[in-house]
Amino acid sequence: MNILFFAVFVLFTLLILRLGIVQIVHGNDYLKEVQRTENVKANNGSPPRGKIYDRYRNVIVDNVPMNAITYTRTQSTKPEEMLKVARKLAELIEMKSDKITDRDRQDFWLLTHPDEAEKLVSIEEIKKLEDNEELTKDDVNKKIYQMQLDRITEENIHSFNEDEIEVLAIFREFNTGYALSPQIVKNEGVSTEEMARVNEHLAKMPGVNVTTDWKRHYAGDDTLRSILGKVSSAEQGLPSELVNSFTAKGYALNDRVGTSYVESQYEEVLKGQKEEVEYITKNGSVLEEQLVKEGHSGKDVVLTIDMKLQKEVEKIVEEELSKQASQYWESPYLDRAFVVMMDPHTGEIMSMVGKKYGENADGQTKLQDYALGTFTSAYEAGSAVKGATVLTGYMTDKLNIGDVLYDAPMKIGGELKSSWFNASQGSKYLSDIQALEISSNVYMFKTALKIANAPTSHNQEFVDIDLEAFDTMRNHFSQVGLGVKTGIDLPGETYGLKGLEKKPGLLLDLAIGQYDLYTPMQLAQYVSSIANDGYRIEPHIMKEIREPYHEKNKIGPIVYENKPKVLNRINVSERELQQVQNGFYQVAHGSRGTARVQFSNAPYNAAAKSGTAESFYNGKETYNTTLIGYAPFDNPEIAYSVVVPWSHQDTDPGVNKTIAKRIMDKYFELKKEAEKDGLFETSVEGEVRSMDDADGQSQEETEETGE
Repeated sequence: MNILFFAVFVLFTLLILRLGIVQIVHGNDYLKEVQRTENVKANNGSPPRGKIYDRYRNVIVDNVPMNAITYTRTQSTKPEEMLKVARKLAELIEMKSDKITDRDRQDFWLLTHPDEAEKLVSIEEIKKLEDNEELTKDDVNKKIYQMQLDRITEENIHSFNEDEIEVLAIFREFNTGYALSPQIVKNEGVSTEEMARVNEHLAKMPGVNVTTDWKRHYAGDDTLRSILGKVSSAEQGLPSELVNSFTAKGYALNDRVGTSYVESQYEEVLKGQKEEVEYITKNGSVLEEQLVKEGHSGKDVVLTIDMKLQKEVEKIVEEELSKQASQYWESPYLDRAFVVMMDPHTGEIMSMVGKKYGENADGQTKLQDYALGTFTSAYEAGSAVKGATVLTGYMTDKLNIGDVLYDAPMKIGGELKSSWFNASQGSKYLSDIQALEISSNVYMFKTALKIANAPTSHNQEFVDIDLEAFDTMRNHFSQVGLGVKTGIDLPGETYGLKGLEKKPGLLLDLAIGQYDLYTPMQLAQYVSSIANDGYRIEPHIMKEIREPYHEKNKIGPIVYENKPKVLNRINVSERELQQVQNGFYQVAHGSRGTARVQFSNAPYNAAAKSGTAESFYNGKETYNTTLIGYAPFDNPEIAYSVVVPWSHQDTDPGVNKTIAKRIMDKYFELKKEAEKDGLFETSVEGEVRSMDDADGQSQEETEETGE
């Protein structure tokens, strides 16, 4: 008994000693472990993107609110718990199953058939994997899981009934995104009844919530659609090629972002700020949540575009393009046309139009928006570039103001080159202004030969030119915007295309716009540089950025205003520039001007330069026609370029000139209306209008897919 009592005493002593160590020596450590929590920050919600307005505050891109059901899982939420919630939610809403993949079916089958799934891999196979010392426990589990997936039959994954498929569709959405980050389960077609039913049973469905989401709405049919761009859907999330770039900026994988053009270019401005929440968790369960930063919608972008003018110009281009394209025997390759209108002093793009025939989803050929072609596609511009050739002659001191040259056919290296009028009107002595007025080729040929330090005689079997003349001419052309990027604030702009060969005849072709290719945007910048007395201004489509304003029919204060940016000054004297301006004036008003029929009696005193260029369409010879110009001549406020590739075969129908006359008439007509309506007032208190209200029409267009 004594021994027993002693043993009990020793045991109690050890127990007390151990208890003392636990409480006194390690007490604080164990207490901290019991009390230990983890703080996790998460960005919640899907704030609306900023609106997009035209220059007169017409809303052209907005957000339409929509009901939404979301699910937020915690770090400790188990698949079985999510499945239980999904089954309950499936009883309350209708869920489409079109997004379900075979892999989704496989995972769902494993979850809902655990006993059968376990039998897919034998005990011997599992033991063999576990005995492999090179494999970690995670590696073993991954291999077992993969073996199960490989052994699921087609019959297994297609054994679900309609109710189970609906549960699977919901469960699939539960598993997207991150823990503690709300995932959209359904936001298309969520009825008021569904919202009410779900809201009533929220207590029985942990993680489920009802909220308001948004979709992008573009007003005004297809007007400017290729330029406005697109926004990805929640399902698409971040573009795969830009995932790393976006995630480095704090984006989640399922965030909706601009994927093209304006929506993409001004993503950082248009995107909203998500609500930032800090969760206090313990063992994966949320104990408390605290708001760190409130969310807000994105800033609004005001474009330089006059949407009313844009629509009218699009209509004009469509009408003239359709009319001429119907004359197939004369214009078999005509399928597109472009117009750019800009303020020559500020670089603000008032209208940028591109129309091109293409097949729609039904396989029918129809005119489609191709405004992006104004800066991503290039064409031979023809004689429209002759103003740049004359300026290059001045800048290289190879041509003087008023120089008179003899225009007669030239035979160079066995090739006959002449002006368009030589055959019918013979040879002429021409000054620089006259050469521009009647579009002399030979005057430009001789100017180019002088730049190349070559003789300018009319009959030369062999011409030895300084090949650096190609670079010389191109460098000087770049001063007016030809052959270089204009700097337009949209992605994807091209330089145009430079010919690779350097031969005497090709230098002469370069001088008359029949060698290098230029974009309609470059031509607009070029003519603007002449109109504004020699300043190459960077064109831009963003006018200003404003804070979002939540009071109806009001626009917020300006955050940023896009000021005119001068890229360079043409290196000519004021008198030399005036000489080219006068030449352009004569084109529109002179007795022999190539655009006098269209503009000589116009009330806005125009200047212009036409162009016709030999071109090729799939190896077939054809012609491009162009026209550039500005008005009023004494105080230019609008400059433009019109490009009609492959417009005709034999007789020029003058589509370029008809389009140019109609768009200029429409610009000044709408300007009077705008002045009358007081639309030049840009105060913060100005009224915001909807394009739908202004036009009496609306197109519900929701972009749920990226480009």
